[in-house]
Amino acid sequence: MKETIKNGWSRDTLTSMIKKDLYTRQGQLTHNFDTTLSLQQSDLVRQTLKDPYIFDFLTIAEPFVERELETELIKHLEKFLIELGSGFAFVGRQYKMTVTDQDFYLDLLFYHLQLRCFMVIELKKGEFKPEYAGKMNFYCSAVDDLLKHETDKQTIGLILCETKNKVFAEYSLRNIHKPIGVSEYELTQALPENLKGSLPSIEEIETELSRGRKQLKKNSGNTI
Repeated sequence: MKETIKNGWSRDTLTSMIKKDLYTRQGQLTHNFDTTLSLQQSDLVRQTLKDPYIFDFLTIAEPFVERELETELIKHLEKFLIELGSGFAFVGRQYKMTVTDQDFYLDLLFYHLQLRCFMVIELKKGEFKPEYAGKMNFYCSAVDDLLKHETDKQTIGLILCETKNKVFAEYSLRNIHKPIGVSEYELTQALPENLKGSLPSIEEIETELSRGRKQLKKNSGNTI
């Protein structure tokens, strides 16, 4: 009930969150927040994030690549933000940052209004790899140096993978100085390759419905 009031969820959204077992997913990610943030901030961040994230509003054919997942999440940004939780403000996709003379691109960049900090989200296909933590540490450092306002709290990184070995993730984050979490994501509506293109997209359905309405209106106008 508290989450419903805080997030302003509709009845349908509340029902969806119950079905997705939100309560047991909150704060379950692998992280290093206890050693990189104050006790109060660590608790807030941990309860803000979850594991796994459920992207059942997507329909992506296997095999898919990380950029395709990113594109589909942005297409369904409103539902993506609902799954992320309250307070997330979208800043950019493939957000460009220039460090010395080299350009780097962050998959997704958000600002969290309650936590008062930037949040970098990296999307990974397959299993978590230790090198992902070092790359995210670099990104968080760059955002803190180039974007963070003096009143902002330090940037938080979130690595989303299809699967993770918890021990690998814990070892990878142990001596990282930036606050980083590792969560899994689930695509419960992923389609096998042999069905790719055989089912209409939401946009195609809406187009056909629009055509049908126009034709019906035209036919009604011609009726004597």
